[in-house]
Amino acid sequence: MSNPILFWSSNIKFLRKRKKMSQMELAEKLNISRPKVNTHENGHVKNPPMADMVLFADFFRMSIDSLVKVDLSKLSELKIRDLEAGNDVYLKGGSIRILATTVDSDNRENVELVPVKAKAGYLAGYSDPGFISRLPVFHLPQLDPNRKYRMFPTEGDSMLPVPEGALVIGEFLQDWTHIKERTPCIVVTKEEGISFKLASYRIKESKSLLLESLNTLYEPYEVDVMEVLEVWKFHSYFTEDIPGPMSSLEQVGRDVREIKATLHALNNVKN
Repeated sequence: MSNPILFWSSNIKFLRKRKKMSQMELAEKLNISRPKVNTHENGHVKNPPMADMVLFADFFRMSIDSLVKVDLSKLSELKIRDLEAGNDVYLKGGSIRILATTVDSDNRENVELVPVKAKAGYLAGYSDPGFISRLPVFHLPQLDPNRKYRMFPTEGDSMLPVPEGALVIGEFLQDWTHIKERTPCIVVTKEEGISFKLASYRIKESKSLLLESLNTLYEPYEVDVMEVLEVWKFHSYFTEDIPGPMSSLEQVGRDVREIKATLHALNNVKN
């Protein structure tokens, strides 16, 4: 886009109308003239003064980054409220992560299902409203209407006893600093795609997420946060299978892991 201020003008107009205010009413709230508001809304200010940008941003409870870089008219009401709450900055100060989403006729957030056949395409289409709009959608009464959820199928045995083929519902996490130790999450990464793991935030130590499996046969590993596209905190899962008893092989794997951890701790004490 050639316009150096991107969506500034259209966003100011959009947010004013969202509040059902006239230009004069907004001007009075900001203690500026109506012509000045009109100038901003019509794009006549190619380089808005920082003082003006701060004034508008504070009033609309929106970051300047969002007002400049994001077409707010394309977002759902839930997402706009999320931005107003300050949850629009990657790692609390960086690139903006905007979630493509869908709503029903009453502007309620849908829960989209990512089928197995769509998992490969999700990496390319996760931020594309067109791709997301083609996913199956549903609603569940037990889900908080003020939060965003999506459903993903599991593959493999790394999260046993959650069986392969289970459908996991996750709540979208905008702020990854809220991830506590070993939080079950659907993590979408550039390299591995969609993974269901226990996630731990390691930004202070290594700027990464530590990902662990419930199945102790699988070793934990770290993923650089710059490789992470989305994180969905586990809410619940659905399956047609009844979990069976732990196999002897799985038990042996768990025992071996515990022995290795004990030996590692003893070596640290000696050193």
